[in-house]
Amino acid sequence: MNDETLWAAENREHQGHSARYIKRFEAMRAEGLDLHGEARLLDAMAARGSRILDAGCGTGRVGGELARLGHQVTGVDADGELIAAAQLDHPGSQWQTSDLSTLDLGATFDLIVCTGNVLPFLTPGTAPEVLRRLAGHLTEEGRLVVGFGSGRGYTTDTLFADVNAAGLERHSEFSTWDLRPWQPTSSFVVSLLAHKHAG
Repeated sequence: MNDETLWAAENREHQGHSARYIKRFEAMRAEGLDLHGEARLLDAMAARGSRILDAGCGTGRVGGELARLGHQVTGVDADGELIAAAQLDHPGSQWQTSDLSTLDLGATFDLIVCTGNVLPFLTPGTAPEVLRRLAGHLTEEGRLVVGFGSGRGYTTDTLFADVNAAGLERHSEFSTWDLRPWQPTSSFVVSLLAHKHAG
């Protein structure tokens, strides 16, 4: 079985893909665009000083802002080039290269975030294991938030089945990070998840 993530395949087929991704967000930041919509929602969900795992953190855009707001952030991503950018831009947090399908940090977190189309870029077929691994890193009352575009080959129906298989339950879905209502026809989903027994 091919264990290459779709992100890695994109890098292989289009040399410099990660570098272009980094530059695109640097340019957006330089233009003064609002890049912290996700972090504002996530910050509202977490007590100050919460332990937060940014799963598929990329350049640390979301986790870095959460750290600035007072949280203890650990970020992991399979792309070492993106991790290097996160370490450079946000030196106060822990950033490490790691495959989410084999993740074992030996720690639990109050909040886990998985933003930026991470799930659709995984190695096909590994999303259930990734969600199971993330659930294993979640405190008993913690929450996991995933967000991605639903037209990228990984559907919301598949997500919901994978969530159930991972021992998680859905608490809410929205179509944007500013909490607009989600419909099955929405092009984006933000899903709030927790352990099945959690309130």
